Amino acid sequence: MHSYRTRLASLAALGCVLALPVAAHADALLRTGIGLASCAKLTPDLKVGGGLNHMPNALLFYWAQGYMSAANIHMLNENTDYVDVGTVDEATITKLVVEFCQANPDKRPVNAIDKFLQDAKKIEAKESDAFDPWEH
Repeated sequence: MHSYRTRLASLAALGCVLALPVAAHADALLRTGIGLASCAKLTPDLKVGGGLNHMPNALLFYWAQGYMSAANIHMLNENTDYVDVGTVDEATITKLVVEFCQANPDKRPVNAIDKFLQDAKKIEAKESDAFDPWEH
């Protein structure tokens, strides 16, 4: 009986150990992207005025568009307002992030985007405009 309990405990411990890398990997997938890189690492690669032909600018801009779109879903559902991200271009995002990161090399670009969203003019919406994107 003691041997059975020992084996069961060993198997349980092994299962926990094997699950750790999977949990860490899943967490990394939820928190990745150029907007989460350190400012100190990213800023030298960005070129204000470089446009979308400069790959780091393009990656940052498209990441920011997705991030802001997701933030809009939250704002619509919580506050019934949103930011018109269609008016935000690559030059605005790149300049905003470069200036923020030069002043805050210990922060991340997402912090600049969050501040931008907080300060941006909001467009009021009707409560009926709020939606659950996963509703079927």
